[in-house]
Amino acid sequence: MYLCIKFNDNLPMDEQAKYKKRIADQMLKEQLEAAGAVLIQGPKWCGKTTTARQQALSVLNMDNPKMTKEYLMLAENDPEILLDGDVPRLLDEWQMAPQLWDTARHVIDRRGKPGQFIFTGSAVPADRSKISHTGTGRFAWLTMRPMSLWESGESNGRISLLDLFAGQMKSCVAPDSSLEEMAYILCRGGWPGAIGQKKETSLRMATNYVKAICECDISRVDDVQRDPGFALRLLRTYSRHQGGQVPVGTLYSDLTTNGGNSLTENTISLYLSALKKIFVIEDMPAWNPNLRSKSAIRTSDTRYFVDPSVATAALGIGPKDLMNDLKTFGLLFETMAVRDLRVYADALDGNVFHYRDSNGLECDAVLHLRNGSYGLIEIKLGGETLIEEGAKTLKKLSDKIDTTKMKKPAFKMVLTATGAYAYNRNDGVMVVPIGCLKN
Repeated sequence: MYLCIKFNDNLPMDEQAKYKKRIADQMLKEQLEAAGAVLIQGPKWCGKTTTARQQALSVLNMDNPKMTKEYLMLAENDPEILLDGDVPRLLDEWQMAPQLWDTARHVIDRRGKPGQFIFTGSAVPADRSKISHTGTGRFAWLTMRPMSLWESGESNGRISLLDLFAGQMKSCVAPDSSLEEMAYILCRGGWPGAIGQKKETSLRMATNYVKAICECDISRVDDVQRDPGFALRLLRTYSRHQGGQVPVGTLYSDLTTNGGNSLTENTISLYLSALKKIFVIEDMPAWNPNLRSKSAIRTSDTRYFVDPSVATAALGIGPKDLMNDLKTFGLLFETMAVRDLRVYADALDGNVFHYRDSNGLECDAVLHLRNGSYGLIEIKLGGETLIEEGAKTLKKLSDKIDTTKMKKPAFKMVLTATGAYAYNRNDGVMVVPIGCLKN
């Protein structure tokens, strides 16, 4: 349920009417009340600027082609003039002039009021030498990602994670979505501009997005010219390892096998770093619970894109290909489910982790809240056999946790791609189609 938020009444009516509410709306409102400035970060085209405009009362677009040179000159010589305007003032693509950060800090200190600025950017600043202050005490951070199914209107939201943490779970009817429809939603991705378009158009948009990453964005992030062809090969290799704890050496082996033998592991690491700076890659850290046994916990991050459409577009596959290869479909559905869980977790002041130990026990996602509560989640396409497999894993991990040293799981859930109902099994494991879930 969305709380009441006052949006910018100065926006054109057609823009207000077309705007799909985001979970980040309420988070931005709360952060503006608590900090002098809010930095919204995330990949290009995920809706950062549009969301910020709903609450901003003035806007500076640093990438306005008619004004960029003038803005950059002012940023060097008189940056404070760029901050002059009704507040909250939106500074879009602020990373083009990193000195605005320290200038905003001084203005915030002088004014002594919260809610002065919203910074949005689709990359980490290339030149951090112009930033001398961390922003502690003045700035708040907010991460946006492509839309979850609840935000895009493809989840009915009848199962709330907040309710699950409170021990409340009622069976409900799931949306009438087929596996074929879920394959399309996965390939289209959660990009706001693609939602509502014709299927062929939205799939082409995902392909164009990946091409832009390889041809332009991966080089522009830090002004280092990179090979578009190798960038695409790296994205393809990364796609094949979604959901795995794969070292750079394994990626290197894959790439050299496929014709990239002149490149080094260090080159791959530099490309991956650039992809992280533009928020295309968002790997998942390991979860470290207190266990009754002495099992060693694997601490490697799990490889993920910020949206599954990056993987399908890089691989050149579409919905029909996924239907013909359910193993790949299952791996990439996990990427989509993790995306949604991260969006929901942010709203609950939580984080999503992965668990794997030396005995091979693995849990796809652990949603851990700041108050110490957590839920264990296995992600499956669906079907009785896979659901049973997921439930077995959840119960096995739950039994290993030392509940004298930490809380017991608030819930155990198998999250599926499809299904007619969300329900509780007799063993206490919940089965929830993703089309029922919200924060």
